[in-house]
Amino acid sequence: MSSAAHNFTLIGICDGELDSKRYQSSYLTNKVGGSPDWLPVFSRQPPRCRRCSAPLAHVVQVYCPLEASPYHRNLHLFACLRAECCGRSESWVVLRSQCLEAEAAAVQAPSRAAPPQEATTAWCDNADDWGVEGEAGDGWGGCVEKKTKARKEAPVLETEDNPQLCEPDISKSFQDLSLAELKDIPVFRPFFISVVEESDLCGEEVDLEHAQELLKEYERKEGAAVGQLEESSVSGEKYEKSRARHGDVTFSRFMKTISVCPQQILRYCRGGKPIFISKPPSNMAQLVSVCNYCGGSRTFELQLMPALVSLLQRKDGSTEVELEFGTVVVYTCTNSCWTSGSNSAVEEFCFVQSDPDQQLFK
Repeated sequence: MSSAAHNFTLIGICDGELDSKRYQSSYLTNKVGGSPDWLPVFSRQPPRCRRCSAPLAHVVQVYCPLEASPYHRNLHLFACLRAECCGRSESWVVLRSQCLEAEAAAVQAPSRAAPPQEATTAWCDNADDWGVEGEAGDGWGGCVEKKTKARKEAPVLETEDNPQLCEPDISKSFQDLSLAELKDIPVFRPFFISVVEESDLCGEEVDLEHAQELLKEYERKEGAAVGQLEESSVSGEKYEKSRARHGDVTFSRFMKTISVCPQQILRYCRGGKPIFISKPPSNMAQLVSVCNYCGGSRTFELQLMPALVSLLQRKDGSTEVELEFGTVVVYTCTNSCWTSGSNSAVEEFCFVQSDPDQQLFK
Protein backbone atom coordinates (compact mmCIF):
# COMPACT_ATOMS: atom_id res chain seq x y z
CA MET A 1 0.00 0.00 0.00
CA SER A 2 1.50 3.30 -1.05
CA SER A 3 2.03 5.73 1.81
CA ALA A 4 1.51 8.62 -0.59
CA ALA A 5 -2.21 7.84 -0.62
CA HIS A 6 -2.47 8.53 3.11
CA ASN A 7 -1.53 12.15 3.55
CA PHE A 8 -4.13 13.26 6.07
CA THR A 9 -5.56 12.21 9.41
CA LEU A 10 -9.19 12.18 10.46
CA ILE A 11 -10.09 13.24 13.99
CA GLY A 12 -12.94 11.82 16.05
CA ILE A 13 -14.68 14.21 18.46
CA CYS A 14 -17.55 13.59 20.85
CA ASP A 15 -20.78 14.89 19.30
CA GLY A 16 -23.22 14.51 22.16
CA GLU A 17 -24.85 11.66 24.00
CA LEU A 18 -26.69 9.02 22.01
CA ASP A 19 -30.16 8.89 23.51
CA SER A 20 -31.53 5.44 22.68
CA LYS A 21 -35.07 6.71 23.30
CA ARG A 22 -34.72 9.16 20.42
CA TYR A 23 -32.23 7.52 18.05
CA GLN A 24 -31.59 3.93 17.09
CA SER A 25 -27.90 3.28 16.46
CA SER A 26 -26.74 0.60 14.04
CA TYR A 27 -23.53 -0.84 12.65
CA LEU A 28 -23.35 2.34 10.54
CA THR A 29 -22.90 4.47 13.67
CA ASN A 30 -19.57 5.71 15.00
CA LYS A 31 -19.90 5.79 18.76
CA VAL A 32 -18.32 5.53 22.18
CA GLY A 33 -19.69 2.96 24.62
CA GLY A 34 -23.14 1.46 24.56
CA SER A 35 -23.67 -2.08 23.34
CA PRO A 36 -21.92 -3.05 20.10
CA ASP A 37 -24.09 -2.90 17.00
CA TRP A 38 -23.02 -6.01 15.15
CA LEU A 39 -23.60 -6.55 11.49
CA PRO A 40 -26.80 -8.60 11.13
CA VAL A 41 -25.07 -11.92 10.44
CA PHE A 42 -22.80 -11.84 13.51
CA SER A 43 -22.75 -13.29 17.01
CA ARG A 44 -23.81 -10.74 19.61
CA GLN A 45 -21.79 -12.01 22.57
CA PRO A 46 -18.71 -10.07 23.81
CA PRO A 47 -15.19 -11.48 23.88
CA ARG A 48 -13.30 -12.38 27.06
CA CYS A 49 -10.14 -11.02 28.62
CA ARG A 50 -7.13 -13.19 27.85
CA ARG A 51 -5.69 -12.47 31.29
CA CYS A 52 -8.63 -13.06 33.64
CA SER A 53 -11.30 -14.51 31.31
CA ALA A 54 -13.86 -11.84 32.30
CA PRO A 55 -16.26 -10.56 29.61
CA LEU A 56 -14.99 -7.30 28.10
CA ALA A 57 -16.76 -3.93 28.02
CA HIS A 58 -17.45 -2.28 24.67
CA VAL A 59 -15.41 0.92 24.31
CA VAL A 60 -15.64 2.18 20.71
CA GLN A 61 -17.41 1.26 17.48
CA VAL A 62 -16.15 2.57 14.13
CA TYR A 63 -17.78 2.11 10.74
CA CYS A 64 -14.92 2.16 8.21
CA PRO A 65 -15.65 0.63 4.77
CA LEU A 66 -12.88 0.55 2.18
CA GLU A 67 -13.06 2.17 -1.22
CA ALA A 68 -14.55 0.12 -4.04
CA SER A 69 -15.35 -2.70 -1.63
CA PRO A 70 -18.74 -4.47 -1.62
CA TYR A 71 -18.46 -4.91 2.15
CA HIS A 72 -19.75 -3.03 5.14
CA ARG A 73 -16.83 -2.94 7.59
CA ASN A 74 -16.65 -2.31 11.34
CA LEU A 75 -14.04 -2.17 14.06
CA HIS A 76 -15.12 -2.79 17.66
CA LEU A 77 -12.77 -2.22 20.59
CA PHE A 78 -13.31 -3.95 23.93
CA ALA A 79 -11.43 -3.70 27.23
CA CYS A 80 -11.31 -5.42 30.61
CA LEU A 81 -12.17 -3.11 33.50
CA ARG A 82 -10.65 -5.17 36.29
CA ALA A 83 -7.94 -3.30 38.18
CA GLU A 84 -5.32 -5.98 37.63
CA CYS A 85 -5.92 -5.91 33.88
CA CYS A 86 -6.29 -2.18 33.24
CA GLY A 87 -3.71 -0.78 30.84
CA ARG A 88 -2.48 -4.12 29.53
CA SER A 89 -2.52 -4.82 25.80
CA GLU A 90 -3.62 -8.42 26.37
CA SER A 91 -6.72 -7.15 28.16
CA TRP A 92 -7.95 -5.33 25.05
CA VAL A 93 -9.52 -6.89 21.97
CA VAL A 94 -10.20 -5.29 18.61
CA LEU A 95 -12.54 -7.14 16.25
CA ARG A 96 -12.99 -6.46 12.55
CA SER A 97 -16.26 -7.56 10.99
CA GLN A 98 -17.41 -7.36 7.39
CA CYS A 99 -20.58 -8.18 5.53
CA LEU A 100 -21.58 -7.86 1.91
CA GLU A 101 -23.99 -5.00 1.40
CA ALA A 102 -26.38 -7.40 -0.32
CA GLU A 103 -26.27 -9.78 2.66
CA ALA A 104 -27.03 -7.02 5.14
CA ALA A 105 -29.90 -5.74 3.05
CA ALA A 106 -31.38 -9.21 2.79
CA VAL A 107 -31.60 -9.83 6.54
CA GLN A 108 -32.26 -6.41 7.99
CA ALA A 109 -34.46 -3.46 7.05
CA PRO A 110 -32.73 -0.07 7.11
CA SER A 111 -32.53 1.46 10.59
CA ARG A 112 -34.16 4.79 11.38
CA ALA A 113 -31.45 7.35 10.66
CA ALA A 114 -30.16 9.84 13.19
CA PRO A 115 -30.28 13.60 12.45
CA PRO A 116 -27.50 14.95 10.19
CA GLN A 117 -25.53 16.53 13.06
CA GLU A 118 -25.36 13.18 14.82
CA ALA A 119 -25.46 10.99 11.77
CA THR A 120 -23.22 8.02 11.22
CA THR A 121 -20.03 9.07 9.52
CA ALA A 122 -17.69 6.75 7.65
CA TRP A 123 -14.02 7.23 8.38
CA CYS A 124 -12.67 6.51 4.97
CA ASP A 125 -13.10 5.92 1.31
CA ASN A 126 -16.83 5.51 0.62
CA ALA A 127 -17.80 8.46 2.80
CA ASP A 128 -18.88 11.56 0.91
CA ASP A 129 -20.29 13.62 3.77
CA TRP A 130 -17.78 14.14 6.56
CA GLY A 131 -19.71 16.42 8.82
CA VAL A 132 -22.67 18.45 9.85
CA GLU A 133 -25.02 20.43 7.66
CA GLY A 134 -25.86 22.90 10.41
CA GLU A 135 -23.67 25.59 11.96
CA ALA A 136 -19.98 24.90 11.76
CA GLY A 137 -18.39 23.60 14.91
CA ASP A 138 -21.58 23.49 16.94
CA GLY A 139 -20.54 22.85 20.52
CA TRP A 140 -16.91 22.06 19.64
CA GLY A 141 -15.02 25.31 19.52
CA GLY A 142 -15.54 25.87 15.81
CA CYS A 143 -14.19 22.51 14.67
CA VAL A 144 -15.50 22.59 11.11
CA GLU A 145 -16.37 19.30 9.44
CA LYS A 146 -16.07 19.34 5.66
CA LYS A 147 -16.30 17.03 2.72
CA THR A 148 -13.10 15.33 1.70
CA LYS A 149 -11.89 13.24 -1.20
CA ALA A 150 -12.08 9.47 -1.05
CA ARG A 151 -8.81 7.67 -0.49
CA LYS A 152 -7.53 4.56 -2.18
CA GLU A 153 -7.14 1.50 0.02
CA ALA A 154 -5.86 -2.00 -0.57
CA PRO A 155 -8.55 -4.10 -2.22
CA VAL A 156 -10.60 -6.45 -0.10
CA LEU A 157 -9.06 -9.91 -0.29
CA GLU A 158 -11.68 -12.56 -0.99
CA THR A 159 -10.70 -15.81 0.69
CA GLU A 160 -13.50 -18.11 -0.36
CA ASP A 161 -11.60 -19.04 -3.52
CA ASN A 162 -8.23 -19.32 -1.82
CA PRO A 163 -7.81 -22.56 0.16
CA GLN A 164 -4.67 -21.23 1.85
CA LEU A 165 -6.69 -18.68 3.82
CA CYS A 166 -8.50 -20.10 6.80
CA GLU A 167 -11.90 -19.12 8.19
CA PRO A 168 -11.66 -16.54 11.00
CA ASP A 169 -12.51 -18.20 14.31
CA ILE A 170 -12.67 -16.46 17.66
CA SER A 171 -15.46 -18.65 18.99
CA LYS A 172 -13.49 -19.49 22.13
CA SER A 173 -13.86 -15.89 23.24
CA PHE A 174 -17.64 -16.18 22.97
CA GLN A 175 -18.17 -19.51 24.70
CA ASP A 176 -19.38 -20.33 28.22
CA LEU A 177 -20.89 -16.93 29.01
CA SER A 178 -23.74 -17.38 31.45
CA LEU A 179 -26.76 -15.09 31.54
CA ALA A 180 -25.55 -13.74 34.89
CA GLU A 181 -22.19 -12.80 33.41
CA LEU A 182 -23.84 -11.09 30.46
CA LYS A 183 -25.95 -8.99 32.83
CA ASP A 184 -22.83 -8.04 34.81
CA ILE A 185 -20.92 -6.68 31.81
CA PRO A 186 -20.45 -2.94 32.41
CA VAL A 187 -21.87 -0.66 29.73
CA PHE A 188 -20.56 2.83 29.12
CA ARG A 189 -22.87 5.72 28.29
CA PRO A 190 -23.06 5.99 24.49
CA PHE A 191 -21.85 9.10 22.66
CA PHE A 192 -21.84 9.92 18.96
CA ILE A 193 -18.47 10.47 17.31
CA SER A 194 -18.25 13.16 14.64
CA VAL A 195 -15.42 13.35 12.12
CA VAL A 196 -13.21 16.22 10.98
CA GLU A 197 -10.07 16.32 8.87
CA GLU A 198 -7.12 17.36 11.00
CA SER A 199 -5.89 19.90 8.46
CA ASP A 200 -9.21 21.74 8.72
CA LEU A 201 -8.52 22.47 12.39
CA CYS A 202 -5.44 24.59 11.81
CA GLY A 203 -5.94 28.12 13.07
CA GLU A 204 -8.90 27.38 15.33
CA GLU A 205 -8.37 29.94 18.11
CA VAL A 206 -10.40 28.22 20.80
CA ASP A 207 -8.61 24.93 20.33
CA LEU A 208 -5.20 26.58 20.30
CA GLU A 209 -5.98 28.49 23.48
CA HIS A 210 -6.88 25.24 25.19
CA ALA A 211 -3.75 23.62 23.79
CA GLN A 212 -1.53 26.41 25.13
CA GLU A 213 -2.96 25.91 28.59
CA LEU A 214 -2.12 22.22 28.44
CA LEU A 215 1.37 22.87 27.16
CA LYS A 216 2.09 25.50 29.81
CA GLU A 217 0.93 23.11 32.50
CA TYR A 218 3.19 20.43 31.06
CA GLU A 219 6.17 22.80 30.98
CA ARG A 220 5.53 23.86 34.57
CA LYS A 221 5.54 20.27 35.75
CA GLU A 222 8.55 19.24 33.68
CA GLY A 223 10.68 22.33 34.29
CA ALA A 224 11.56 22.73 30.62
CA ALA A 225 9.98 24.39 27.63
CA VAL A 226 8.47 22.06 25.07
CA GLY A 227 10.35 23.81 22.32
CA GLN A 228 13.62 22.97 24.07
CA LEU A 229 12.76 19.31 23.95
CA GLU A 230 12.63 19.13 20.17
CA GLU A 231 15.47 17.10 18.72
CA SER A 232 17.84 18.98 16.45
CA SER A 233 18.30 17.40 13.01
CA VAL A 234 21.56 19.32 12.55
CA SER A 235 23.55 18.83 15.74
CA GLY A 236 22.02 15.58 16.95
CA GLU A 237 22.10 16.97 20.50
CA LYS A 238 20.64 14.61 23.14
CA TYR A 239 19.16 17.35 25.34
CA GLU A 240 20.23 15.67 28.54
CA LYS A 241 20.04 18.96 30.47
CA SER A 242 16.48 19.77 29.45
CA ARG A 243 15.34 16.17 29.21
CA ALA A 244 11.79 15.50 30.49
CA ARG A 245 11.14 13.19 33.42
CA HIS A 246 9.60 10.70 31.00
CA GLY A 247 13.07 10.01 29.61
CA ASP A 248 12.63 11.22 26.02
CA VAL A 249 10.85 13.80 23.90
CA THR A 250 8.04 11.52 22.78
CA PHE A 251 5.45 12.94 25.16
CA SER A 252 6.13 16.55 24.20
CA ARG A 253 5.76 15.63 20.53
CA PHE A 254 2.50 13.87 21.32
CA MET A 255 1.21 17.02 23.05
CA LYS A 256 2.22 19.26 20.18
CA THR A 257 0.56 17.00 17.63
CA ILE A 258 -2.81 17.02 19.40
CA SER A 259 -2.61 20.71 20.33
CA VAL A 260 -4.82 21.77 17.40
CA CYS A 261 -7.67 19.81 18.98
CA PRO A 262 -6.93 18.54 22.52
CA GLN A 263 -10.45 17.12 22.90
CA GLN A 264 -9.93 14.58 20.12
CA ILE A 265 -10.86 11.09 21.24
CA LEU A 266 -9.77 9.14 18.18
CA ARG A 267 -7.33 9.49 15.28
CA TYR A 268 -7.85 7.62 12.00
CA CYS A 269 -5.27 7.29 9.23
CA ARG A 270 -5.22 3.87 7.62
CA GLY A 271 -1.75 3.20 6.29
CA GLY A 272 -0.30 6.19 8.15
CA LYS A 273 1.71 6.35 11.36
CA PRO A 274 0.49 6.49 14.96
CA ILE A 275 1.70 9.03 17.49
CA PHE A 276 3.01 7.41 20.65
CA ILE A 277 2.57 8.98 24.07
CA SER A 278 5.76 7.39 25.37
CA LYS A 279 8.73 5.83 23.65
CA PRO A 280 7.58 2.59 21.97
CA PRO A 281 9.61 -0.63 22.25
CA SER A 282 12.58 -0.79 19.93
CA ASN A 283 11.13 -3.96 18.41
CA MET A 284 7.70 -2.44 17.75
CA ALA A 285 7.76 -3.58 14.12
CA GLN A 286 8.22 -7.16 15.28
CA LEU A 287 5.53 -6.85 17.96
CA VAL A 288 2.91 -6.05 15.33
CA SER A 289 2.22 -9.60 14.25
CA VAL A 290 1.12 -10.65 10.80
CA CYS A 291 -2.55 -11.31 10.16
CA ASN A 292 -3.56 -14.56 11.83
CA TYR A 293 -5.91 -15.45 8.99
CA CYS A 294 -4.09 -14.70 5.74
CA GLY A 295 -0.50 -14.35 6.95
CA GLY A 296 -0.20 -10.91 5.39
CA SER A 297 1.14 -7.75 6.97
CA ARG A 298 -0.83 -5.39 9.19
CA THR A 299 -1.04 -1.63 8.85
CA PHE A 300 -1.86 1.13 11.31
CA GLU A 301 -5.51 2.17 11.13
CA LEU A 302 -6.56 4.13 14.21
CA GLN A 303 -5.78 5.00 17.81
CA LEU A 304 -7.78 6.01 20.86
CA MET A 305 -6.70 9.19 22.65
CA PRO A 306 -6.50 10.22 26.35
CA ALA A 307 -9.48 12.59 26.15
CA LEU A 308 -11.70 9.55 25.63
CA VAL A 309 -11.13 8.40 29.23
CA SER A 310 -13.37 11.08 30.76
CA LEU A 311 -16.25 9.99 28.48
CA LEU A 312 -16.17 6.40 29.70
CA GLN A 313 -18.93 6.74 32.27
CA ARG A 314 -21.06 3.85 33.44
CA LYS A 315 -24.69 3.83 32.34
CA ASP A 316 -25.65 2.78 35.87
CA GLY A 317 -24.58 6.22 37.15
CA SER A 318 -21.27 5.22 38.70
CA THR A 319 -18.72 8.06 38.48
CA GLU A 320 -15.69 5.92 39.22
CA VAL A 321 -13.11 5.87 36.43
CA GLU A 322 -12.56 2.22 35.63
CA LEU A 323 -10.47 2.43 32.48
CA GLU A 324 -7.41 4.59 31.94
CA PHE A 325 -4.90 4.64 29.12
CA GLY A 326 -2.65 6.98 27.20
CA THR A 327 -3.31 5.66 23.74
CA VAL A 328 -4.55 2.42 22.21
CA VAL A 329 -2.99 1.82 18.79
CA VAL A 330 -4.80 -0.49 16.36
CA TYR A 331 -3.22 -2.33 13.44
CA THR A 332 -5.36 -4.23 10.93
CA CYS A 333 -4.77 -6.61 8.04
CA THR A 334 -3.43 -4.58 5.11
CA ASN A 335 -5.59 -6.58 2.70
CA SER A 336 -8.61 -6.60 5.04
CA CYS A 337 -8.88 -10.31 4.23
CA TRP A 338 -12.34 -11.78 4.49
CA THR A 339 -14.36 -14.87 3.61
CA SER A 340 -17.75 -14.08 2.10
CA GLY A 341 -20.55 -15.48 4.20
CA SER A 342 -18.48 -15.64 7.38
CA ASN A 343 -20.30 -14.94 10.65
CA SER A 344 -17.18 -14.71 12.82
CA ALA A 345 -15.26 -11.48 13.38
CA VAL A 346 -11.51 -11.28 12.78
CA GLU A 347 -9.31 -10.31 15.69
CA GLU A 348 -6.74 -7.62 14.91
CA PHE A 349 -3.75 -6.28 16.86
CA CYS A 350 -3.72 -3.47 19.41
CA PHE A 351 -0.96 -1.97 21.54
CA VAL A 352 -1.75 -0.05 24.73
CA GLN A 353 0.37 2.68 26.34
CA SER A 354 -0.37 4.27 29.71
CA ASP A 355 -0.49 8.06 30.05
CA PRO A 356 2.37 9.61 32.09
CA ASP A 357 0.26 12.72 32.77
CA GLN A 358 -3.34 11.50 32.65
CA GLN A 359 -4.54 14.33 34.93
CA LEU A 360 -3.89 16.91 32.19
CA PHE A 361 -6.76 15.48 30.14
CA LYS A 362 -9.40 15.33 32.87
